[in-house]
Amino acid sequence: MPQLNPNPWFFIMIISWFTYSMIIQPKLTAFITMNPPSSKAPTTPSTTPWDWPWT
Repeated sequence: MPQLNPNPWFFIMIISWFTYSMIIQPKLTAFITMNPPSSKAPTTPSTTPWDWPWT
């Protein structure tokens, strides 16, 4: 069965992962985020209950 022959596909997989790991991934992780996370504590908004006129 030809699909069980790993000869060409294993080489393609190794080259693909090598390309991703050594070339593409460092370029993607080098980007500076435009909106960095802040160190401020999150604030909870103070809400007032709505007074319904029919209750």
